[in-house]
Amino acid sequence: MPKKSYCDDYQKMNSQTIDRWCASGWEWGKPITHEEFLDAGKGKWKIVLTPTKTTPRNWIGNVNGKRVLGLASGGGQQMPILAALGACCTVLDYSDCQLASEQMVADREGYKIEIIKHDMSKPLPFGDGTFDLIVHPVSNVYIEKVEPLFKECYRILKNGGVLIAGLDNGVNFVTNDEITIENRLPFNPLKNESQLRLLQKNDDGIQFSHTLEEQIGGQLEAGFILKEIYVDTNGSGRLHELNIPTFFATKAVKQ
Repeated sequence: MPKKSYCDDYQKMNSQTIDRWCASGWEWGKPITHEEFLDAGKGKWKIVLTPTKTTPRNWIGNVNGKRVLGLASGGGQQMPILAALGACCTVLDYSDCQLASEQMVADREGYKIEIIKHDMSKPLPFGDGTFDLIVHPVSNVYIEKVEPLFKECYRILKNGGVLIAGLDNGVNFVTNDEITIENRLPFNPLKNESQLRLLQKNDDGIQFSHTLEEQIGGQLEAGFILKEIYVDTNGSGRLHELNIPTFFATKAVKQ
């Protein structure tokens, strides 16, 4: 078994790992440009929850004057767009680098954003019924249990509020080279030392696979009504070339 002290601190390790990725030019840590912010204010915009597909605009709706939470959504990508559309934005992330990018864009463009560093595997630091919309790009692969997070999302949304989430379906976890099947599921490095060593070797932080039961079932169990869903690929590599879905996104409503 992995050393207990290492496992206990896995979220701090993930935070530091993502900071390193950002410093190396990680795609999901590059903030939008000034021109993209201006275009959003003119109605020319898009946000993504998964690698390649644009999130349908009707999933977001009219956010002018609405309270929006970017959940593990730092990096200055989604929140600046929604701020340009008139939303009152809060971003919660556990990476200092990702949060610094959010503040940089807000300072550059002259809007206010509430920035909170917090581990999303813990209860969220918001009151009941705080937000109209939660934007949650692919990120729950960095926490072991997702069901408690969906319950927290339900709690902090207003009645009629919407959760839009990008999710990993587990396919990426069974292969290391996108050719051979090498890893068993669930992929949980806190319980499987060989999986832990693999992540350490590749500087991949600590990541976990999650089933449809955990992710869709977890939303339904929390009380959400699932409205829409789409699938997506990695955007590059052999699985993408074979059009094998590795991600999906959901729109769920609190009623």
